[in-house]
Amino acid sequence: MRHIPAVHRFTTDPAIATYAPLLGPGAVKAHVQAELERAREGFNPEAGFDALRAAVLERLSRAAAASLTGVINGSGVLLHTNFGRAPLSARALDAVRSLGAGYTNLEFDLESGERGNRYERVSSLLCELSGARAALIVNNCAAAVLLVLDTFARGREVVVSRGELIEIGGGFRLPDVLAKSGATLVEVGTTNKTYARDYRNAWNANTALFMRTHPSNFRMSGFTAAVPSSALTALARELEVMSFEDLGSGALLDMTAFGLPAEPTLAQEIAAGFDLVTVSGDKLLGGPQCGIIAGRADLIATLTRNPLLRALRVDKMTLAALHATLGAYADGNPQELPLYAMLAVSQATLLERARRICAAILERAPFVSVGAVETFATTGGGTLPDTQIPSAAVAARARDGAEALAARLRRARPPVIGRIEDDRVVVDLRTVAESELPALIDALVGALTHSV
Repeated sequence: MRHIPAVHRFTTDPAIATYAPLLGPGAVKAHVQAELERAREGFNPEAGFDALRAAVLERLSRAAAASLTGVINGSGVLLHTNFGRAPLSARALDAVRSLGAGYTNLEFDLESGERGNRYERVSSLLCELSGARAALIVNNCAAAVLLVLDTFARGREVVVSRGELIEIGGGFRLPDVLAKSGATLVEVGTTNKTYARDYRNAWNANTALFMRTHPSNFRMSGFTAAVPSSALTALARELEVMSFEDLGSGALLDMTAFGLPAEPTLAQEIAAGFDLVTVSGDKLLGGPQCGIIAGRADLIATLTRNPLLRALRVDKMTLAALHATLGAYADGNPQELPLYAMLAVSQATLLERARRICAAILERAPFVSVGAVETFATTGGGTLPDTQIPSAAVAARARDGAEALAARLRRARPPVIGRIEDDRVVVDLRTVAESELPALIDALVGALTHSV
């Protein structure tokens, strides 16, 4: 088997070496050795360097696809759950890098020299921005809802409108969360119409709270009715039950300023009188994955005494990223958050960017089919469904079809994820950072010339 090349010829190959930072040099070497062993065992005994190199690259590509890696999001979905929702700001990443690299005063009071509260620093900013009296952070919004229900409604009844019994991504259903918490669901109203009298008629001595949930990925229109926030909270106070809202999307800003439909903000719902409100940190808030519970100080204090909180608590890096994200709002600079920076770019700017990308591709590969097109992006992540945001994209067509082209783009380093329309791969630039454009051009050139 002397014709089989040595391992170092593969590990020093530039294309193979690009996988070392992602998989590690040892893993790359192991994959090379495994492919060479296959050749020695007779699977490919006559293969020369080029054929073996191709087999190694295919093996490494599969291994890389199974690893957690960054992707270029050309889907046009700004808060794509499968891609990790909101990208973090430079300020948030700096905070994670700085505080994650060493020890911190996470639960240590520097004044007294005794144990401190890990939530206090972030809670104060949340209270400043929302008007809440206190706040608590857990690992995601579903955990926040579970903690509230487990603390205040176990063995008791929770009244929810039928029109709000939602299912979110991954098949998670609100009734299942209620059941897991030990609470009993009481449905009121109809799918399309619920009135204040429906809540009143459902109330009894075993009622723990009136709950409202964010509609997430759907909207109802037409012959509908819902109870305004202030009316629902007033009724809850009258009947001496808690009012609780799972607001979900976590907006801290007026979304109409970005040309989007109005979305209730955390501050608005606190001002409307809800005792507790839960939101996600990685949706319209633009921060890390976490669940935020804001509202009355006495209720937050009760939540902190629930033993379940220890299983749901967040680490120093999440708190660091969230604190930095909230700092952008407090400083009046929300556009330093990638989500709002993407929303602020005009369609004209994106269209010009698409034309430049196409020109760069055609300069290197003049026979491929690419063009700049106008399109629409969406917010995603269970926020503002059916909202279309004017955008622009690079549309590419390959001889072997859109599916094959999309597959090659997914195997690029970094992978590029677009969407397929009219047998073309469309890469929406609303969700592609300027810093990613050189890598995007390289990936498109490589994927398109492969089929020429």
